[in-house]
Amino acid sequence: MSESSLDRFLRHARAGLTRLNPADAHETVKNGDARPVISAAAAIADSLKNAGKLLVFGNGGSASDAQHAAAELVGRFQRERAGLAAIALTTDTSVLTSVANDYSFDRVFARQVEALGRRGDVALGISTSGASPNVLAAIEAAKARGLVTIALTGRDGGAVGRAAGIHVNVPSQSTARVQEVHRTLLHVICDFVERAFS
Repeated sequence: MSESSLDRFLRHARAGLTRLNPADAHETVKNGDARPVISAAAAIADSLKNAGKLLVFGNGGSASDAQHAAAELVGRFQRERAGLAAIALTTDTSVLTSVANDYSFDRVFARQVEALGRRGDVALGISTSGASPNVLAAIEAAKARGLVTIALTGRDGGAVGRAAGIHVNVPSQSTARVQEVHRTLLHVICDFVERAFS
């Protein structure tokens, strides 16, 4: 009896699920050095307590994560408290498209950091590859303006991780696994920040 197309698909799907164990990436980070995550959360909380703000940015799924993190702080994560100043630089399509058109896509976040960022604010760049040119440019612009810089990366962290003052890395080659752990880490950071205001 020959294997049907559906049977072949199910066999490949099961094999793929075995290789894509999302718990592996979470375990690697959980058993790693927690100091960068604690430093990132503390830097954000300190900035917000001193009338600063969080500027957060990334591309694709990381843009979505940036918006999610900002929403958790402006709204609430798990506790009632005053809204916190957090801005996702991924949401204003007029700004994004005008900067991309007039300058280049590599400048879409850096230009906003130059316009909105002040000494004492925090710039959080998210890049699963660690190689996003526009995230790197924004981290460099933030450093030049005196912002605290945090990179949330994957793989080996790349240029983005090396450029930031605080580097939180998920050492996985799988973009999907990195994104899953990034979301967990952003929730951990939001919880820490929120507790500082509760």
